[in-house]
Amino acid sequence: MDGTRLSDGLSSFARPALLDEALALLSSGDWTILAGGTDYFPGLRDRARQGPVLDISNLQALRGICEDQTHWRIGALTTWSDIIKADMPPAFDALKLAAREVGSVQIQNRGTVAGNLCNASPAADGVPPLMILDPEIVLTSLAGERRVPLGDFILGNRSTALTADELVTEIRVPKSSSRGMSGFTKLGSRVYLVISIAMIAARLEITEDGTIADAAISVGACSVVARRLPGLENKLLGRAAHAETFDFIDTSDMADLSPIDDIRAPASYRLGAAVELTRRALIQCVPEGLEQ
Repeated sequence: MDGTRLSDGLSSFARPALLDEALALLSSGDWTILAGGTDYFPGLRDRARQGPVLDISNLQALRGICEDQTHWRIGALTTWSDIIKADMPPAFDALKLAAREVGSVQIQNRGTVAGNLCNASPAADGVPPLMILDPEIVLTSLAGERRVPLGDFILGNRSTALTADELVTEIRVPKSSSRGMSGFTKLGSRVYLVISIAMIAARLEITEDGTIADAAISVGACSVVARRLPGLENKLLGRAAHAETFDFIDTSDMADLSPIDDIRAPASYRLGAAVELTRRALIQCVPEGLEQ
């Protein structure tokens, strides 16, 4: 093995250099996967590391952003700083805005896109802006790979469709879903370094005559998992793309949500906030000159 393998008698630590090595280890034991470590290490608090840890941060083949004829491809180990710096279409602007909200710059430099998905927090900033892009999550094991829509990958709070012998290796965004402009809005108890009370990502395709041809809206932190709003998306089709168009949006358009009560906010507050944040995110999607 070209990577590192250590054992202290209580637990093992491995840092392979090749994907096949990582997959072989996963197939032979119960490992905790470590990528950027921005959730794993704070979760330890003052406890010692327990159980086998598979550090995949050395798998450089899993980092980076590229495109082919049909898809944009985001490697699993791509960091939020990588997202911010990447040259991508305006449909990815919501993802870039969310990337700037993922903790401090130091966290953005270490935290990975796939780690954010696998952590499966209801308040994960990266999920709604990816959801409006209809991505597939590529899961790889020694048996091969399978592709799962993002909406089917995150099953609940801290729960995903990932099996014990699989790694997320890539996020694939179809080019048909990477058209138009996008926006992202977030509400927290303070401006910076805060867990969301509610957040919205939106993407609009607008025709030359200024009407909405396609819409995608996703809401985070207002349900156990992020949700699309298909009813509202359909209502927007054919409407004029300017700020007044979005005034009709109200709580009835949030029927797909099931807001939660917690220490950050009651469900009723989250629902009202989601309405206003949706309007604001949609306005961000309207090209300059059409807002009024």
